[in-house]
Amino acid sequence: MRGAPLIYHTPNPEQGIDSCEPQRRAIESGKIEFHAITHGHYPGAAISPATLPGLSSLGYWDAVGEQDWGLEPHCNEGIEIVLIETGRNAFVVNGVGHRLRAGHLTITRPWELHAMGDPNLGPGRLHWLILDVGVTRPNQAWKWPRWVALTPGDLRELACRLRDTKQSVWTTTPEITNAFRSLADCVRTGDAASHASRIIIQVNMLLVAMLDALRRQETPEGGSLASMTSPVELFFEELTAHPAQLAEPWTLLLMAKRCGMGTTAFVKYCRIATNTSPLDFLNRCRLDRAVRLLRLAPAMSVTEIAFECGYSSSQYFATQFRRRYGHSPSGYRNDFIRRSSPRHS
Repeated sequence: MRGAPLIYHTPNPEQGIDSCEPQRRAIESGKIEFHAITHGHYPGAAISPATLPGLSSLGYWDAVGEQDWGLEPHCNEGIEIVLIETGRNAFVVNGVGHRLRAGHLTITRPWELHAMGDPNLGPGRLHWLILDVGVTRPNQAWKWPRWVALTPGDLRELACRLRDTKQSVWTTTPEITNAFRSLADCVRTGDAASHASRIIIQVNMLLVAMLDALRRQETPEGGSLASMTSPVELFFEELTAHPAQLAEPWTLLLMAKRCGMGTTAFVKYCRIATNTSPLDFLNRCRLDRAVRLLRLAPAMSVTEIAFECGYSSSQYFATQFRRRYGHSPSGYRNDFIRRSSPRHS
């Protein structure tokens, strides 16, 4: 892609290496918490060529709330394994769309064009590993990094399964999730050299867990975790689809009852589905509604909008609004009117 250094040349000129520009802008503007180590052009803390050769990128991001950016169609110069630990996202690979939820795992090969977002990303914690295995096409022999310690037979089997599987979306296992969490602890400091041994161990454990999962042929888009988070996702989708319900005096207990859960389970699965607490997500839904009303309903006062969105007082509404947007509701409206005026444009 224009402006990005190419690590290898693909036969198809449309399959350019990921430029990572939307991701870089999101990191710089503080829209996501981001931790990664990297060789080459990927965002993150650069590691020396002698440290973990073949590891192109390893890390995670934490996004709270809906984003205003997405990962555009791209390829990677290695096998990419992504875990959706919490939240949800749209995923497209080879022109086929998937709805990812917490507990889903994606596998993309270097020759596969893929994108994340619809077009923008949703909330959630996302882990990834991009490992360069020296191939750009399916018929090439895989060359694993020398620090990968699986037996030659296991490596041949893993390469064949990763290369030949038609599935792109899988269900994670506890072993895979634990390996990614341990890797996240390693990269959080950005000091790959001092954590290299731990990273090597955890990547090898991840690959063993991946081989075990592929041998068991886990179903691609199922699992108890997705079924448990579904009522929570449907509840919040209903709130956004019917804004009048935002004005109801929701409590944690009432929301949990609506989903047919106890409060402890509701809080747990809400955090998995939305990457935040139920009350925080409800507040975000209300503020999103308030922004639309401030823009599109100039006849409504700030107090009327506060009550319409479920706030018990205009003062509390103003506090929450300023905390998220950095402006008072009236200041936000005035700025929007100013920027929308013909003179300003």
